[in-house]
Amino acid sequence: MRRTRGLTAALIYAVCLPLCLVGAQAQTVAGDEPVLGPPELRIQQSGLASGALSLWQIRRAGLHVFSARFRKSDGFGDGPVALGGRPLLQNNGTFLRINGLDAQSCLGCHDEISAAVTPVIKGVGGSAGIANSAMPMTRAIDVADFTGNGFAGFDGRLINPPALFGTGGVQLVAKEMTTVLQQQKQQALQTPGTEVRLRANGVDFGHIVADAQGNLDTSGVEGIDADLVVRPFGRKGEFASVRAFDVNALMFHMGLQPVEMVGADVDADNDGVSNEVTIGEVSALEIFVTTQERPRWTPLNSYAVSGARRFQQIGCADCHRPTMVTRSPYLTYSYPEVETDPSQNVFYSVDLRQQPAGFQQFGRGIVVPMFSDLKRHDMGPELAESLFSATDQQNREFITVRLWGVADTAPYLHDGRAFTLNEAILLHGGEAQTARDRYAALSVAGRNDVLAFLATLRNPESPNADVLNSP
Repeated sequence: MRRTRGLTAALIYAVCLPLCLVGAQAQTVAGDEPVLGPPELRIQQSGLASGALSLWQIRRAGLHVFSARFRKSDGFGDGPVALGGRPLLQNNGTFLRINGLDAQSCLGCHDEISAAVTPVIKGVGGSAGIANSAMPMTRAIDVADFTGNGFAGFDGRLINPPALFGTGGVQLVAKEMTTVLQQQKQQALQTPGTEVRLRANGVDFGHIVADAQGNLDTSGVEGIDADLVVRPFGRKGEFASVRAFDVNALMFHMGLQPVEMVGADVDADNDGVSNEVTIGEVSALEIFVTTQERPRWTPLNSYAVSGARRFQQIGCADCHRPTMVTRSPYLTYSYPEVETDPSQNVFYSVDLRQQPAGFQQFGRGIVVPMFSDLKRHDMGPELAESLFSATDQQNREFITVRLWGVADTAPYLHDGRAFTLNEAILLHGGEAQTARDRYAALSVAGRNDVLAFLATLRNPESPNADVLNSP
């Protein structure tokens, strides 16, 4: 893994010093200090919003939050079980592993740039192998197969961590799609009794109808929640922004309580630590993640050209839409976020045409070659999860995975059950059954052409070099 030279606490503190005077730091035993630093030197939202920091400085601070191996002095953990904390594995006092408290840092689960070679290439912001998969909402696993059905019954979810490259472009596309869908919602409310088709960036999300009292019939909505907010992050399409994902991930994986969730100076989990992650730190983390390099597309040889054509012909591109085009190149950041109106409460903006994101301009916007429609689809019973609190339909639905970088991000599918792309395609079902069957019907040479095309969709070679290699 590329060494993060210079990312010492002292450097981060020096970057943030003019912005963050918030209190005093109690003395601690050497080595037990909070990794994020003393309270008076931590990054605050006012500093970000003031424009005093460059994008490089914000990315450097965000990298620190992303890579920090949090300690109990930072607030790691839920606090006492008797006061609402999760029970800990073997009463170890630290972690649970199943149903969260399963990581010490974001980097711990997003650290593989390429799994296409042996050994894998490690780096900041990548995907991960099966050992780093999360198991949320789990209550029971029948490892011994007491039911005698031939498999280990499991009532939670198993989620393999995806790569994070290019997420700024994804977030921008999703925000613009949400804006269009909200406009179509207003159109329906202004024309009672008229069926309004929901379409954004060429993706069909069904239809809505309003009555004269302003009530919306959303029974015709497809692949998106009834509030018509495009949520591109999470395997089920649960989060509208990286920020929304991050605050939940910090709490679930590490038991850290973001100030924006629990309030300032509040020890919500009774572990003796307040202000565990500041609003400014979450902002810096989101900006770092969303300004990483986009995945790349390597040159196509004759086999890959044939494979690209077959990819379209057999129907893969119906859901794995090769490109999306935005109306603007500027990704804005908001706090607090209003998911139905991303234009509210903006405190910062980034031009995604600039490095390190480096998206190509198209018209007034950018091209985002993510190979997804950002819509949930029924993937059939074979891929269904077994979450105890979900309906059968919810267990079968997943957002279309983005295929850019796919050559480097094995294992595949939501839970990593497919070790190869051929396996992953053949496991498709539900709405993808026809495309899957057409792929299976190809000759071996035809399938190899499709795989040769997918092999050109690569992760960036040296991501985050601007903040990793600087003095």
